[in-house]
Amino acid sequence: MATPEPQAKIGIISLGDMGSGLARLLVAKGYAVATNCQGRSQDTIDRALEAGAELLPSDVALVQQCDLILSVVPPRDAAATAQRIVDAIPAAARTAPLYFADMNAVSPATVRAIAGLFQPLGDDAVRFIDGSILGGPPEEDNKTWTRPLLPTSGPHPLATSLPPHYHPSRLALILRIKHISPSIGAASGLKMCFASLSKGFAAISVQAVTTAQRLGVLPDLRDALRDIMPANLDRMDRAVVGMGPKAYRWVREMEEISATHAEDGGFREEAAGLFKGAAGVFRTVAEDTVLGEEKVGKRKRRTTAEDVARAMVEGMEGKRKKRE
Repeated sequence: MATPEPQAKIGIISLGDMGSGLARLLVAKGYAVATNCQGRSQDTIDRALEAGAELLPSDVALVQQCDLILSVVPPRDAAATAQRIVDAIPAAARTAPLYFADMNAVSPATVRAIAGLFQPLGDDAVRFIDGSILGGPPEEDNKTWTRPLLPTSGPHPLATSLPPHYHPSRLALILRIKHISPSIGAASGLKMCFASLSKGFAAISVQAVTTAQRLGVLPDLRDALRDIMPANLDRMDRAVVGMGPKAYRWVREMEEISATHAEDGGFREEAAGLFKGAAGVFRTVAEDTVLGEEKVGKRKRRTTAEDVARAMVEGMEGKRKKRE
């Protein structure tokens, strides 16, 4: 009798908007997905169950049962999440290497530091992958999936390194994984450059519509864009409306982008600091306005750029009055 093939189970930390989208895609394509929701909110637990993920009681159990773990967390939590797995590996007593893919929006310097956390364990215990995610969460529409790109880098390409029962080349096609470099930091650097354009534009758009609202010229701004730059009007609307629930994550991401342009791009501090200003925009959204209180999939208002601009002005005015 043939020995049954081991189950291909992929761990994901954590199942937020992006993580749960990846989980749904993987489950739909026949992979098992597991996560550890210990200490997480009921919203996170509900998302995990809805995505078809198995809830495990600890990081040790996750490391024992999964040969591949994807870290998909807010940038501020990337190092702490990696340390959790570093701490769990010895207790898990694995007989084969664990593949740990940091898919977070951090700078090349930060991801190299995170990779360094795993080095004392050695390649026989864990193999680190520098990864990134370009685009929105996977979504299914009439059995057709819209998927982001997942560039990776480092000495261990997933498409050729994972155990055979993961069907690594098929997994790479499903997740649109493209290994771009043998160097740790390349995939994260690509993410930083990509997000400079996408989320940097969102920060500029938030400032533009908010100031236009306070000046009473927002309808005129929209008319001018519609006449001269209609593509930018559409892009601005989508960026402004979509950023509220994600703003808290983007604060640290903008700071990581700033560090990337300074450390790896060679820009002077005042030039790289452009994105420290963008971080300030998103911090204002997250901490000073009702926009930061909403969650993806549970929006009650702020569904137009005009409403976002009003909410920004109201929140900033309220904050100013409190200070006074």
